[in-house]
Amino acid sequence: MIVAPIPLDDASRVCALQSLRVLDTPPEERFDRVTRLARRMFQVPIALVTLVDADRQWFKSRQGLDSAELPRDSSFCGHAILQDDVMEVPDASRDERFHDNPLVVDEPHVRFYAGAPLLDGQGQRLGTLCIIDHEPRHLTDEDRALLRDLADMVREELVAAHAATTDHLTQLSNRRGFELLGAHVLAVCERLHVPARLLFLDLDGFKQINDRFGHAEGDAALQRFAEALRRVFRAADVGARLGGDEFVVLMSHSDDAAAEAALARLRTAVDDCNADHPPALALRYSAGLARWSPQAGMDIHALLRDADRAMYQQKQRQPAGGFRTH
Repeated sequence: MIVAPIPLDDASRVCALQSLRVLDTPPEERFDRVTRLARRMFQVPIALVTLVDADRQWFKSRQGLDSAELPRDSSFCGHAILQDDVMEVPDASRDERFHDNPLVVDEPHVRFYAGAPLLDGQGQRLGTLCIIDHEPRHLTDEDRALLRDLADMVREELVAAHAATTDHLTQLSNRRGFELLGAHVLAVCERLHVPARLLFLDLDGFKQINDRFGHAEGDAALQRFAEALRRVFRAADVGARLGGDEFVVLMSHSDDAAAEAALARLRTAVDDCNADHPPALALRYSAGLARWSPQAGMDIHALLRDADRAMYQQKQRQPAGGFRTH
């Protein structure tokens, strides 16, 4: 087996993939529709929307395969993302790259593979739309064009999904995106029996910035606060702008001590940011903390309500920048 080389720009490619916030999200009909269509049109047992992460290939949609992900080093798609066009393997058992690959030798007994790369708007290869057969075969020119067309459909859905769940101004998740990702994070925490914490952050005096300096300065203030959140919190934490001047961060596998430490780092980051701006444009905020445990049985909506309530309690009782737990 020949493992696909890792491209020099792979870190930026993986970063682009992760910025879509689609990895490990539940199945969606918009993608399943394409893989069902591909399986039917090509008369193959397996069709996949594959996203190639740093060390795995994860399937956003899969028809005819049980596994949700497989190692990148044994993947066909790791080779396919290195191509500019459709990669075709007519008979994997006779291909020096794959003849002893576990996916060929064992289940799902791949013989034929064809994968069209999925590119984002900057040309980063995020994964593939691929079809697999248990028998050797060849694609015609028309087949290759059809597979490219279906891959374009997937790409457009990825872009649309990102736009529908992303706040345009801050590039954080919006409320819809947060609820989708947050529900998934809590489900993972429940399976792993680990706690989570939700921080609800509300900018104080934001209306006065808009009224006094205009909406352009208000937008800039929101962007500065979002950037502070990105610098402070882990990549695994889910940050979002719910709307207006309200932000949240869901911290998985975290307790009160981790939340307190993150808030201390946030205060430092905001103070550093404020040092570069006049007092009238300084960022001030109130924070509320809600606890989640695997035994609580609380969904993301109830957790949001608890954190929101805690934030308003803190806003009334403590100086901005502190927090009160609920």
